Amino acid sequence: MSSSALEHTVDVLVVGSGAGAMTAALVAAQCGLNTLIIEKADVYGGTSATSGGGLWITCNHLMPGVGIEDNPEDSLAYMTALTGNDVPAANVASFVKNGARMLRWVMSNSHVQFIAMPEYADYYQHIQGARPGGRSIDPLPYDARQLGDDFLNMNMPHRQVRVLGLMGYSNIEGAILLSKSPGWFKLLLRLSWQYFSDIPWRFRSRRSRRLTMGNALIGRLRKSLLDLAVPIWLSCPASELLVEKGAVVGVRAKREGKDIVIRARRGVIVASGGFEHSQKLRAQYLPNPTSTRWSAANPTNTGDMLVAGQAVGAATSLMDEAWWGPTLTVKGEDRARALFTERSMPGAIVVNRQGRRFFNESVAYTTAVQAMYQPGNLPSYLIFDERYKRNYPFGPLLPAEMHLNWLQPRHIRKDLLTSSSTVAGLAVALGVEAAALVSTVDRFNGFAASGKDQDFARGENSYDLLYGDFRIKPNPCLAPLTEPPFYAVEIHPGDIGTKGGLLTNEYGQVMGGDDKPIEGLYAIGNCSASVTGRYYPGAGATLGPAMTFGFLAAEHIAGVKLD
Repeated sequence: MSSSALEHTVDVLVVGSGAGAMTAALVAAQCGLNTLIIEKADVYGGTSATSGGGLWITCNHLMPGVGIEDNPEDSLAYMTALTGNDVPAANVASFVKNGARMLRWVMSNSHVQFIAMPEYADYYQHIQGARPGGRSIDPLPYDARQLGDDFLNMNMPHRQVRVLGLMGYSNIEGAILLSKSPGWFKLLLRLSWQYFSDIPWRFRSRRSRRLTMGNALIGRLRKSLLDLAVPIWLSCPASELLVEKGAVVGVRAKREGKDIVIRARRGVIVASGGFEHSQKLRAQYLPNPTSTRWSAANPTNTGDMLVAGQAVGAATSLMDEAWWGPTLTVKGEDRARALFTERSMPGAIVVNRQGRRFFNESVAYTTAVQAMYQPGNLPSYLIFDERYKRNYPFGPLLPAEMHLNWLQPRHIRKDLLTSSSTVAGLAVALGVEAAALVSTVDRFNGFAASGKDQDFARGENSYDLLYGDFRIKPNPCLAPLTEPPFYAVEIHPGDIGTKGGLLTNEYGQVMGGDDKPIEGLYAIGNCSASVTGRYYPGAGATLGPAMTFGFLAAEHIAGVKLD
């Protein structure tokens, strides 16, 4: 260590400032431990702040209120079927046992509040123990005025969850708007009024002070930490874990351009995100082809602490996996846009270079990319017609019937999509086999007329129906592609973060190559190997485990079990 390096000592050091990190810091602080959060970026919240903000928590106490029953046996059966031998059984059992306990404690001891989402089905409805909804929960909107000027230090929501880059909406509101459920237009007017009527703030910032999704969750957690005087040091990247006598005792970092050693008497909790924006690590571990440009996650997630953990002997697992999702790249934007809903809306299909559909377009996003990576399916193209373009949002484009796309720059209005007056002409423009694409569209149009997708059973389970349009009959997920012009865009096997990383035990302790915990070192969130294995159980299955194991790690450090 340089003799000029500064030193600082705390009880618990948390590296990263997402929802899992903040939960860990909240628990540690409430247990009376001197706690510090350090964040590499110049804003706090990480990918959590840009996300949907929901949690997937089995047996949560909000489910009975929406009429859905759950039990530990079904929860464990569902998780075990998905994880198989990819995740230690003790970790899976720990998540199922403690997720609901974490949620009840956080909602009772902080500003964080959630509501259950009864329509958000588990992603694999055919697996024993799945539920049609309720395990996914949505953070209640939050008034940013409660944060004062600290609000401006929060990471902004992803552009794709802001209408025209301005106003946000909750997950439940988003489902109403996208599916054109009764009351959708009145909801849109209300959201617009709430944004534009905030007159004093409009002269200061374009950011909405009605926080939703990930910003609502991070805002509520940040207010809870402010109440406890827990500091966050921004622009403070950690580069190395410090080890003494076999135990991790702190990190080497930079603050205000100067080297600093931050010692942690009780433990270091690494919660610094995945490696999705490191092309070197992607090329080393993920399936190819792969590109940082295809990731919709926070651009500062470059795997720094993963590498630091490996340097001190930490074991890793699931390094070839990510929270996959088809993505779209838009010129000038610093990250991709995940196509959560666009491919699921009726009247859109995905085809490969041979012009053939190869999966149910309404499946979970991880499953979609797993299909894209099967031989012969890349490049992939999402195709739709004028009726779809008129009725539904696509990437940065709003539904044409709203007549607002004139506000978009030319590269979005004119250049984003490839178009043709015929399906065959579209195939030629894309370099796709024309006869095959025409045949595929004709066959799909027949399915739309009958309401039965004979190839991939699209629209036949409750998850598929989440983004269906219930004005479309007989199947809300199937509408024909018949109205020219026809449109297409190349989509990529992208992600919202990697999910392989440091191997941990049921308390979040990082395991060494000798199958023993590394004393003083914990990892949660996307820098750790996911408890969900190679699959995505339901909406919020990134943040639910991150907060649960953040809670457990802090409990373990403090030596307590909270009620």
